[in-house]
Order: sequence, then C-alpha cells, then structure tokens
Amino acid sequence: MMNEPLAHGALIGIVAMAGATLLTRAAGYWLMGHIPMTRRVRRCLEILPGAIMAATIVPIVAKVGAVALIAVIVAAGSMMVRRNEFIAVGFALAAASLARAFGV
Repeated sequence: MMNEPLAHGALIGIVAMAGATLLTRAAGYWLMGHIPMTRRVRRCLEILPGAIMAATIVPIVAKVGAVALIAVIVAAGSMMVRRNEFIAVGFALAAASLARAFGV
C-alpha cells in the first residue's frame, strides 16, 4: 500500500540528520581553519551565542506575550544566581504556569 511507512523510516531519518549535523560541524571547523583569528573575528565569535539566543527568544516572546517574557526573565535570573540550566528551566516553567494560572 502507498500509506505504509518504511520499515526503517525513523532510523533513516535519524541517520540522515546525524550526517547533516556532522557535515555542518566539519565544514565549520574546516572553514574556520582558513580564517585568521584577528581581534575582530574573536570578538564576533564571543558575541555569537548571545545573538543566537536573542534571535531565538525575541520572536517567541513577541508571539506568546507576557507569559513568555516572565519565563525568560525568571530563567535569566536563575542562571545568574545558580548557573544551572535544569534549575533555570524548572523555574521558568513554574513561572509560566503560575502566570497562566493567574490570568497573565
């Protein structure tokens, strides 16, 4: 039948994604091996994680609204104090749940 899934479809998908990830990482290491590490490049690489976080968080906060903003603020505060991602996620989830419960 046409609607039957492949016998190993999930495994093929996982292997394909792992291959794409490996290829992307290897290409990044190869490419950075050909770029001189100037102060400007080093500074750009230091700023990159924060820019990626902002690019991820801002659209979510814009779409979800105040609840997402509260969760992000709580997670950021927890990370500053405890430096533990799991605790920060737990606090953010609790804050979002409480905000929704109180009608924010």
